[in-house]
Amino acid sequence: MSASRRSGITDELGPEEPEPAREGGDGSDLLAALLDGMDAALCAFDADGVVTHWNREAERILGWTAAEAVGRAGFAGWAVRSADAEEVEARLMSAMDAPGRQVNEFALLTKDGGRVLVRTQSAAVHGPDGKPAGVYCAFSEVHAQIDLERSIALSEALLEDASWGVVLVDADLRPAVVNAHAARALGAGRTAVLGRPLGELLTQGAEELESALTHVLAEGAPPAPAELWVSVRTPEGERRRCWRSGFVRLASPLAEEPVPLGVGWMFQDVTEARQGEQEASLLRFRAQQLHRAARAAAECEDPAEAVTVHLDFALAGFADHALIDRVAEGTADGTARVRLVRIAATPSGSPGPSRLAGQAGLPVRYGDGHPAVQCVERCGSVRASAGAAGAEAARTWALSRQWPADTVHALCAVLRSRGRTLGAVTFLRGAGRNPFERADAMYAEDVATHIATALDLANLAPDDH
Repeated sequence: MSASRRSGITDELGPEEPEPAREGGDGSDLLAALLDGMDAALCAFDADGVVTHWNREAERILGWTAAEAVGRAGFAGWAVRSADAEEVEARLMSAMDAPGRQVNEFALLTKDGGRVLVRTQSAAVHGPDGKPAGVYCAFSEVHAQIDLERSIALSEALLEDASWGVVLVDADLRPAVVNAHAARALGAGRTAVLGRPLGELLTQGAEELESALTHVLAEGAPPAPAELWVSVRTPEGERRRCWRSGFVRLASPLAEEPVPLGVGWMFQDVTEARQGEQEASLLRFRAQQLHRAARAAAECEDPAEAVTVHLDFALAGFADHALIDRVAEGTADGTARVRLVRIAATPSGSPGPSRLAGQAGLPVRYGDGHPAVQCVERCGSVRASAGAAGAEAARTWALSRQWPADTVHALCAVLRSRGRTLGAVTFLRGAGRNPFERADAMYAEDVATHIATALDLANLAPDDH
């Protein structure tokens, strides 16, 4: 237990006041308990340099008990080498005449003869008259202090200068601390995101992120980083981002049992890299499909069958439905209205292979502004979409264009062979897919080239157009 003298500096720590009687101890017991509960070692000297206080942490570091330390005059001969004692005591006692706290590093002796480098903070203790009455000195092993300073410096650097996002999330899954990088990624200021539900910051992906944070709170950090796709609100609109995220559970170091304080979430934006990988993978797959379709079509005795082979291979992972229209006879002079005849289509109900049609040669009832008609007239690809229309409006939009009712996005590519326009191939997507993009149009044009060659070979197109 710690010990203190009942006179001198102990009396100068505060005016004596009557205290109510307590069972089992008085004010000195409370002071001893407080000193022994400190994480830092503490000793105190009176104005003459005599040790008046010595707590358990000081005993742990140096090995000297309170009974052995209290009452000694300075550190000479027991806690400091005799050659260093004068300098050490002079620097410690100089705190009586200096304002604030002084920081020093000393090599102290342990009871078993070893040496320990400690960092001390010393300050004067003043009596009721305001005059210095002694010095208190708190000290800890230098390596422990350096470890603490490193931890503090690391946390400050992460929360200020890190090149990746760092967010401390509380137990309610709300941001408590956010560094500058994370605030920019979330599209808001550092203080604006604090305490807000993640669903207010992310339009998509908040549920997956909250699920990951909940798992970390319950089970601890995952063994590897996770990649989460989210959509972030920004002044320019929503942005789709991929964040490579790592998680650590935060627990209080002051509790006897781990008490979760929240989760440390660190993330880095890898959107461009992942999009590049996805695009490269998609290009490889589409190139393989074109190669497989060409090999399969080469084995078809009937060129018309080769047309449907190319269409079926193109659909995989690309569209939900597809159809082919050829230019009807009688529109070769360029003055007559373009009329198209359906010659092949995928089933609009259950999945299945494409089927040849149009033996009767009846034109499809397309309006003047129909995308397929525009495609033939312009000799170029045309994209169309129902946009943000409601379900019923989108259904009406699709049916008015002679497409299956579940169509939301369309892409028409012109069929050209031997310098002639033979017709158009149309690819259709439902509501569960993204609109067609420029890369999709380039792939559709490659498919259209193969279909046009087979169609021309099958002599299913008019001779002059």
